[in-house]
Amino acid sequence: MKELGDIVKAYERAKLSGLKMALATVVSVDGSSYRRPGARMLVTEDGQFTGAISGGCLEGDALRKAALAITQGKKKLVVYDTTDEDDAKLGVQLGCNGIVRILFEPIDKSNDLLIESFKKIIDSREPSILVTGYHPDHGIHWGTLLTQAIQEKYIKQLSPILDNVLANKKSEHLIIATDEGNQALFVEYIIPAISLIIVGAGNDIMPLENMARLIGWSTTVVDGRPTHANSLRFGQANKIVLGKPAEAMQQLLFDDRTAVVLMTHNYNYDFAMLSELANANVPYIGLLGPAAKRERLFNDLADNGIHFTDVQLKNIYGPTGLDLGAETSSEIALSVCSEIMAVIEGKLPQHLRLKTTPIHASI
Repeated sequence: MKELGDIVKAYERAKLSGLKMALATVVSVDGSSYRRPGARMLVTEDGQFTGAISGGCLEGDALRKAALAITQGKKKLVVYDTTDEDDAKLGVQLGCNGIVRILFEPIDKSNDLLIESFKKIIDSREPSILVTGYHPDHGIHWGTLLTQAIQEKYIKQLSPILDNVLANKKSEHLIIATDEGNQALFVEYIIPAISLIIVGAGNDIMPLENMARLIGWSTTVVDGRPTHANSLRFGQANKIVLGKPAEAMQQLLFDDRTAVVLMTHNYNYDFAMLSELANANVPYIGLLGPAAKRERLFNDLADNGIHFTDVQLKNIYGPTGLDLGAETSSEIALSVCSEIMAVIEGKLPQHLRLKTTPIHASI
């Protein structure tokens, strides 16, 4: 999601400068590759690029292919076979043993709708779908974001495909027959970025807010102190909420990709906020501090007639974070972000070297 956001910003800057652009999208991978289908890179005619389609070793050749697409004004499919020695001779060595197909699309005012669709996906808190069509034999490529004419003409073929992807929550590759021959489709299932609500605006939460934004999450800072929760201290946060917990809750939205971390260092404020969260369905609530503080909070809540269900209790992580040996606020931020990501993505943290299956799920 962060890559889409960076591409939109780069597009707006290039548009203001009057630069022509091309979008490079990894549409399929056979075997192993550093980036998976859905990886994108925006290239401007002056050779600047945003995003990535490899670990850096493919970008040089991709810049040349993008320049050609810009000059000719045509979509181009390029296949990099990293099992082929000729690619190694050309300097395209991905360090992976696979075949990568990349679609290059010239971007200009005529297809502003593509960038607008990116913006809608970024702003949405609902799963989205992007369809990229390309001819497997270098014929006519539909490209990313099918035109209205294409959608209307092939609605009977496309509708069940889109419904299936949404139902299974998984991207798909398939080929459909068209009047212009076979068209390969990469139907990408895109989930919203994690939304992190940090309750507390002390200095120690700055690394957490910065790290969350760095990895593309939406960040909200909540506190009752105007001297702490302000744009001078958290100017890049997506949202700043100032007020008591009951007031703050009226301005917060929760979904299945929302995490809340309580780290105000003010027991009463944390207690009041946790009381409010008893009525919210949140997949992750983190409590900064020792287990003794957690137990005290639960006991005091119970004394006030506030009880969490067993399901809710499983979603409360106190102390918050993974045991990484963290000491400093920056290290704690890494620990907390790691645990949140594992929980939201439904993963069990482990060393990748212990995995007996591919690192990435097949797409």
